[in-house]
Amino acid sequence: MAKKPRQQARRGTKTAPKGVGIYHDMKVYENFERCAQRLFEMVQWAQKESPGAPRMLFLDIQGHRNSAGGFDADAFELMQDFGMGYLLQYLTELSTPLFRVRNERQRDDLPPKLLIGYPDDGSHYGYDAAKLALKPRERNPAERRSKPTLKAITAYLGLDEPACLVCGKKDVERCHVVPDKLGGSNDVRNFALLCRAHHAEAPDVADAESFWAWVDYAELRDSPDKWLDAPAELQDWLRSNGVRVGVPRREPQSFFSAVKRELKALYGWTDADFTSAVWEELMEEFHTVLDSATGKHFSIEKKVSTYAWAYDVARRRVAGETGPGQGVVSHLAPPDRA
Repeated sequence: MAKKPRQQARRGTKTAPKGVGIYHDMKVYENFERCAQRLFEMVQWAQKESPGAPRMLFLDIQGHRNSAGGFDADAFELMQDFGMGYLLQYLTELSTPLFRVRNERQRDDLPPKLLIGYPDDGSHYGYDAAKLALKPRERNPAERRSKPTLKAITAYLGLDEPACLVCGKKDVERCHVVPDKLGGSNDVRNFALLCRAHHAEAPDVADAESFWAWVDYAELRDSPDKWLDAPAELQDWLRSNGVRVGVPRREPQSFFSAVKRELKALYGWTDADFTSAVWEELMEEFHTVLDSATGKHFSIEKKVSTYAWAYDVARRRVAGETGPGQGVVSHLAPPDRA
């Protein structure tokens, strides 16, 4: 007697949604706030594109080392407090350089925005606009008189070979994050690798985190030029997938117009900030900031990035603000070039 064929699966049976892998490499120029915001946005995007699908986040970290060789405060807080303590509830799995953990019940009710608060424990976050003091990223810099080698800086930044952090060019220079003339150390953690053009553009300011925020901003602004030497087929494929190839040539503009563009793109100024400012008072504070907390490099009398930082700190001084400043660059949208 012939066997009956197996019963076909019932029509309409739903198949489980495929999992979504999310990968992010926390670069040395990302601090806790910028990286946490980007991770949140990627998880949010994954939920929107694949509702209910298991989400696995894989996090790598470059740079962000303390004097003992372990992870610094930003990296440790990102993995432990933010990753494990908050984001894991919206994931099925979280993998970091320190741990790998699974969550049996992934939540899908992500809030529309991520609000980052600062504990009221006497700790100071961000640059203190009132004091205008040196604020390096490294807490216990190595006491060395000479610059670290190119090889040592490359290894700290997590690069396979020396390359400009902004545009990827291989002909690079060792760049102080906080200039030595402002009190910056020769610790490897106080160095970046930049091509000569971006080295000449980078801000000379007393706040290390503002320097790294500028590198982050400039990388988003100029990184599409990395693809100009790629084969035409690859360039076409990148464009078809929404990747920008090549940076549009900017129209010539005045020095202050360039500063204004950077204030809006990097520091979040709006047109209202320019019209509502009491410029006599603002300019007085601006020159105080310029004289006390900025320097000159490459014999350049004026730098767009340095002036933009000084204007933003001056505005905060006029407003009486001493907490964390602006400079959180969006991961999903390119900076405004207007």
